[in-house]
Amino acid sequence: MSSIEIRLSGSGGQGLILAGIILAEAAILDGKNSVQSQSYGPEARGGSSKAEVIISNEYITYPKVLKPDILLTLAPSAYLCYKNDMKENGIIIIDESIIPNNEDTQKVVRLPIIKTAQEVIGRAFVANIISLGVIAELTNVVTKESLERAVLNRVPPATEEINKRALLEGYNLARKLGREMS
Repeated sequence: MSSIEIRLSGSGGQGLILAGIILAEAAILDGKNSVQSQSYGPEARGGSSKAEVIISNEYITYPKVLKPDILLTLAPSAYLCYKNDMKENGIIIIDESIIPNNEDTQKVVRLPIIKTAQEVIGRAFVANIISLGVIAELTNVVTKESLERAVLNRVPPATEEINKRALLEGYNLARKLGREMS
């Protein structure tokens, strides 16, 4: 891996800015270079938001994502906004509530991320952590050990166990997808 560009997008309140910070920290814990940036609309909740992370074994010369290798999106509006910026051989990971465009040339992975957060974990707010588990399992961009450590460094102490469970559910969703595709 020379470098990988990742964009996490959705609506404000879904925790994707925190997810970007956690992913960048996990990469640093793995001894890689990483840079993270974020932007969101003026609304406190419900507006668009995105976090971008570049992870590299080499020096990062430009701190902004230009053409993501990976796009994760949890909101239909974010999918429509960002899917056209992707690298040709990129991966788009979307929540199952989003209907993909048949014209996408990238690999589209559709998973029940929000539903898993609500029904399996019982808390919608962990969809961001489930998403990180999915990304880590599908791409191996960071190690599971570093990702768990970064999650535990960033979440409130009272939520550590629920976030560890959410991370495991993300790994499980991606593994299940792999078994279905083989």
